[in-house]
Amino acid sequence: MEHVAPWRHIRTRGRRGIGRMTFACLALLQLAAIPISQARAAELSFADFPFLITCEAGGTQYAYYLSRIGPDGTAVYSTFTGQAGTITLDSKPQRVGVGAIPSSCSEKTLEQLRSAGQAYYLQR
Repeated sequence: MEHVAPWRHIRTRGRRGIGRMTFACLALLQLAAIPISQARAAELSFADFPFLITCEAGGTQYAYYLSRIGPDGTAVYSTFTGQAGTITLDSKPQRVGVGAIPSSCSEKTLEQLRSAGQAYYLQR
């Protein structure tokens, strides 16, 4: 067994304390950011996005249902077959997890989808 000088214990304890303090500060910073992102998400609601978007790809009609709105304002749409896509109020839709199959929704904003009769909103 090797003898450890008392000053080495102090250095080890100091490093552990600094590591714990750093971890605690990072955890508190993450908790402090939650109200900011929740406030931004609270600004958007399901009424801001269509509840259904229809697209045609390869001769097949698909119905994408609104499933969630993220804290950054990105709406996620999915089908019952597991296909998914994302869109924001001012951007074009992006497919998630699927190859680049052209569809009738490609390169259209929500306003363009609405005017084409592909976006269905809930009645207020």
